[in-house]
Amino acid sequence: MQRAALILALTALAGCGGGAVWGWHVVSPMTEQGVRNLEFLIGGLWNTVALSLTAMALSTALGLLVALPAFSERRALRAVNRVYVETVRSVPILVMILWVYYGLPVVAGVAINVFWAGVLALALSDSAFQAEIFRAGVQAVPKGQSEAAQAIALGRVDRFRYVVLPQALRRILPALGNQFVYVLKMSSLVSVIGMQELTRRANELVVTEYRPLEIYTILVLEYLALVLLVSWGVRRLERAMAAGQ
Repeated sequence: MQRAALILALTALAGCGGGAVWGWHVVSPMTEQGVRNLEFLIGGLWNTVALSLTAMALSTALGLLVALPAFSERRALRAVNRVYVETVRSVPILVMILWVYYGLPVVAGVAINVFWAGVLALALSDSAFQAEIFRAGVQAVPKGQSEAAQAIALGRVDRFRYVVLPQALRRILPALGNQFVYVLKMSSLVSVIGMQELTRRANELVVTEYRPLEIYTILVLEYLALVLLVSWGVRRLERAMAAGQ
């Protein structure tokens, strides 16, 4: 259904204008040139999805690890959490991408390709926000839950793993969904280091076709479809978790 709607939208756009000003034929599914260009644009979809999913998984795990010191009774550990969060989220994501790709090989002496540079930069940047989300979610769980678990002889790790964290996840799922949308959109910035994702493909096509309005309109529709799909999936997951309570 979504594919049919996209084709219908493209067909409608192809009919806009009188042909002297508009150039929708370059992305029209009704012309050979348009089909070829659309296939080229959609060819970056896999890299965008893979980049976003990998970065989100890594940032979620890293964010949880960074959040854990915030619950410590030791001031030094809490300071580690605050320094990391404040430092990382102060760096613009574009700057982070450029630094990881061009600076990390010099500092660490390791070669890194554009995909993993993008993944690492997105994950690092997002992990600071994820850490704050996890911290807020855990603190929102009533203390009585942890105290009840302690009363039945559960250790500190087991209390967190089996009692506190599952309840926190239910509370922070909408925020995690928003962060996934954020990472998905910010993945477009990885195009600056040559990653062949949706935005990079659109930029290259604009150079050859000289039709930025039409091509970037398709790019908008691609990201819109992806974000709507992610939002739908998050809502489904929310309902499933609510039904399982």
